[in-house]
Amino acid sequence: QVQFVESGGGLVQPGGSLRLSCAASASIKNIYAMGWYRQTPGKQRELVAAITSAGNTDYADSVKGRFTISSDHAKNTVYLQMNSLKPEDTAVYYCNRDPWALAPSEIKSWGQGTQVTVSS
Repeated sequence: QVQFVESGGGLVQPGGSLRLSCAASASIKNIYAMGWYRQTPGKQRELVAAITSAGNTDYADSVKGRFTISSDHAKNTVYLQMNSLKPEDTAVYYCNRDPWALAPSEIKSWGQGTQVTVSS
C-alpha cells in the first residue's frame, strides 16, 4: 500500500508562491494518476490538480493558470507549484492516487497534509 507524505506548506503573502511536495513510499510509475486536493475549514475536500503517468494534467478552474502539477518518477514525488496565491487558496493540501476513480469522501486513507496559509 503506497503512502504519501505532503510537505512544503507555510505562510505566504498574497501574490506569493509555494512548492508543495508529495513523497510516495513506493514507485508511482504504475499509478495511472495522482492528484492534489485541498480542504478549507467547514468545507469538503476538493481536487485541484491531477497528473497521469504519461504527464497529462488537469486543473480546477479556480487554480488554472496559477498552479502547476508535475511528477518525478525517479524520486517517487509529485509536486504542486503554486503561484499568484490568493487568500482563498488557504487550506490543508493533500495528495492521493487515482483522483478520478473515487470522490474525495470515498477515499479512506489520507496523509497528514500540509497547511498553506495566504495572508497579508
